[in-house]
Amino acid sequence: MTLLSRVVVPVASEADAAETAAALAAHDDEVGAVTLVYVVEKAGGAADKAGVEQREEAAREAFAAFESVLSDTTVDERIVYDTDVVDGVLDVAREGDATAVVFTPREGGRFVRLLTGDVALRLVTEADRPVVTLPRHVDE
Repeated sequence: MTLLSRVVVPVASEADAAETAAALAAHDDEVGAVTLVYVVEKAGGAADKAGVEQREEAAREAFAAFESVLSDTTVDERIVYDTDVVDGVLDVAREGDATAVVFTPREGGRFVRLLTGDVALRLVTEADRPVVTLPRHVDE
């Protein structure tokens, strides 16, 4: 078994999913099973930011974007409802006995990270398994 044998890949949007798939494609010969995770963040009693149907549609669009780039890879799709994105992703990784969580960092400055709780940092520091950060694609 290798580091990329059974990976969990969180996706946040169509563009994010396509970029992550492109970055993962560079390691396609090492990648085994892929579980895509889209976390619908619930407000925990407060009103949600968007309707469930709207978020589920965004998840399906993200999954389709990922699979259009890595069409030869077997992909499992999971929509998770949680009050915390990191907890939702790591729960899926544990449930599926993932060998790693793989993602590309989202764009955003220090202020954006402060407001969002820096999901990437929490994924790295709170995970109970390896976390692989793929480089963002840069057009030359």
